[in-house]
Order: sequence, then C-alpha cells, then structure tokens
Amino acid sequence: MLAKQFRAFKSTLDERGIIFSFSGYLSEGILYSLGDALRQKMALEDTNVTTIKKVFSVFVEQSQNIIRYSAEKVQGRLDKAVELSSGMVTIGSENGRFFIVCGNTILEDDMARLKGRLEILRAMGPDELKAYYKEQLREPPDEGSRGATIGLIEIARRASAPIEFDFDRIDADRHFFCLKVSI
Repeated sequence: MLAKQFRAFKSTLDERGIIFSFSGYLSEGILYSLGDALRQKMALEDTNVTTIKKVFSVFVEQSQNIIRYSAEKVQGRLDKAVELSSGMVTIGSENGRFFIVCGNTILEDDMARLKGRLEILRAMGPDELKAYYKEQLREPPDEGSRGATIGLIEIARRASAPIEFDFDRIDADRHFFCLKVSI
C-alpha cells in the first residue's frame, strides 16, 4: 500500500510537469545542494544556458526568502547555532515555460506589506522594474529587512510573465504564502 500511494503521488507530480520538488526544513547548505542538482538536471536536458541561469537564480532567491522569513523555524545548538526554516519549492514546466513555486508560512504582521510589494511588482513592465531596481539599490533597507525587497524585484525582473501570488489564512496570526514565477 505504501508504494502504491507514493507512486500515485509521483505520477500526479509528473502529470503536472513537476521536475523538482522539495518540502521540509531548509538551510543554506541544503539550498546549495538542491540548486546544484537542479542545474545539472536542466543541463542534462539541454536547456538553454540563459534559461538555466534564470530558473536557478529565481530558485535561490525564493529559497532564501523561505530561509529568512518563514514563520516556521526550528533553532538550537549542535556544534554551532542551527536554524532551519520550513517551506516548499517546486519547479516544473507548462506551456513551454518553466515555473518556480515557493510556499511558506508568514506572520499576519508581515502579510499586508508583502502583498503590497508584490502587487506593485506585478503591475510593472520590464523597463519600470529595471528603474525601480536601480532606485531601490540607492535606498537604505527597510527596518527588519534581510534583503527581500531587492530579491523580489530581481525575481520579477527574471520572470517572463507577471508574478502570481496568493495567501491562505491558517489562523489569526499566520498565512500560507505562495509565489509562482514563470520563466
């Protein structure tokens, strides 16, 4: 029964064009290992080098946002301080394009600001995104920011279609946030 259930799960992923999926606790080390496997897989399939670079870049930015901003974290000490952040990253292809979807839990207090930023980016064209990126590079980072403002702009600049995003309320304090980027 176990093999049948997981084979059905894998078949569903395959039918939806998923080539890569990770769900669990992320760290910088895991990110780089997964990224290396992703690049190798796309290169073996003779994917255009420019496309590989864009997909990889968006994958890294989205994974770093999970690592930095997920509301679900475990922390402790082993040989050194350890912090792992929970989320998911999925990469697939549909309609001749690659897509990268990330998802993680965020706090209610962060939702409105994030949604506002994403709505601004989704409405901009390539030239506007380029100018906005240059403008933001000259601005000091927002208080409490760990770089997401620039990272989100970079994600939107690499997208071949407007970014898609959604929030699903978990409870009064948390939402599940999802961002989809097509390349």
